[in-house]
Amino acid sequence: MRQREDQGKSVRTLRVGEQMRHALAEVLARGDVRDEVLERMIVSVTEVRVSPDLRHATVFIQPLGAKGDEAVEVIKALKRNVRYLKGAVAKRVNTKYAAELHFHLDETFDEASRIDAILRSPQVARDLDGKVGKAIDAADGDGED
Repeated sequence: MRQREDQGKSVRTLRVGEQMRHALAEVLARGDVRDEVLERMIVSVTEVRVSPDLRHATVFIQPLGAKGDEAVEVIKALKRNVRYLKGAVAKRVNTKYAAELHFHLDETFDEASRIDAILRSPQVARDLDGKVGKAIDAADGDGED
């Protein structure tokens, strides 16, 4: 029986993705990959999304402290070493096939920072001034009607 796409991810794909994330994080943290770029950067594996057939895994990474083009260099270094990483993950995660790894920068942190900056801007603070206090008072039951 085939799972419909609109039902979301299965527990199995989520579990395998999390196992792959832990395996990759361990390999990168231990410095098992012999690459000049990866040795000088700390790379955080934020998420691994696995295809339903478990043959492809999209790996989202965040190089910590990366400035400018350093993040792109980390992606290139991971792609250069994808064969080793695929083998290391296959040894740690027991699946029928070793998943093909596809590396991407995780931009959720940048997006969250941008939204936070917008919310802290004087224009938004001015618009929210007073409304937040009234909302808190209403939630506490102290609001004036």
